[in-house]
Amino acid sequence: MEKRDILHEISEKMPELSKGHKKIAAYILNNYEKAAYMTAGRLGRSAGVSESTVVRFAGELCCDGYPELKALLAETSRNRLTALQRMEVTSERLGGSDVLAAVLTQDMENIRKTLDGTSREDFSAAVGAVCRAENIYVIGVRSSSALAGFLSYYLNLIFGQVQYITASGESGVFEKLLPMRENDLLIGIGFPRYSSQTVQAMRFAKNSGAEVLAITDTKGSPLARIADYTLAARSDMASFADSLVAPMSLINALIVAVGNRRKDQVSENLSRLEGIWEEYNVYEKEEH
Repeated sequence: MEKRDILHEISEKMPELSKGHKKIAAYILNNYEKAAYMTAGRLGRSAGVSESTVVRFAGELCCDGYPELKALLAETSRNRLTALQRMEVTSERLGGSDVLAAVLTQDMENIRKTLDGTSREDFSAAVGAVCRAENIYVIGVRSSSALAGFLSYYLNLIFGQVQYITASGESGVFEKLLPMRENDLLIGIGFPRYSSQTVQAMRFAKNSGAEVLAITDTKGSPLARIADYTLAARSDMASFADSLVAPMSLINALIVAVGNRRKDQVSENLSRLEGIWEEYNVYEKEEH
């Protein structure tokens, strides 16, 4: 399903709206970063109309009630928010609440929604794509680089020779992807605000005949629209910092599932590595 740009829809529909609905539309278009997190009542008060008018406005936009409109606003606006706007929105949302409890509770909710929303068929297909790939490349830049580095590290323990593509200028990325061929796999990781470098790398891999796996927030994201396989994880923002707990958990599940399918290979590699780690004192020994 194509991702709806609800702000564009509101703007297009503005001329035919009633007076009350125009007030709501104008407020949303000018304050989308706030409206996306308001209750119907609060949005109505801010726009100078009743709560029931806000609910009818949602119906006018072919939404199944106000919650769907609110979700669409949040989805559409997240990639448009600057870091400063994200900070301001979060400050308003949290107010004087317990920040520790609020953020950790949100992260737990993100994991729950990710679990509920992940098709087991999609997950199994992604695991299969990783396991059968001849060569694996992983890219994720900016905040997603932490996820890409984590995934690359553990896939290297399983397969070896996994290429972790770091941001080094556009041409540098393409040079690293140049050897990609059919039967190879690129795993692209990206969340709002989506990196154009990751999207371009995924297009390059696709044009090279390789398969592409996206790890992103929705199946309507720019990464998912290119990919052969998509794993979606909730990443609702926590201030100017991205909340990547659910994506990390999903990636961890992917690693475990791939490891289970390649159990003998993993055991052999880890056995050899333990000897190397022991010989070169890689890990600090505990004193007894």
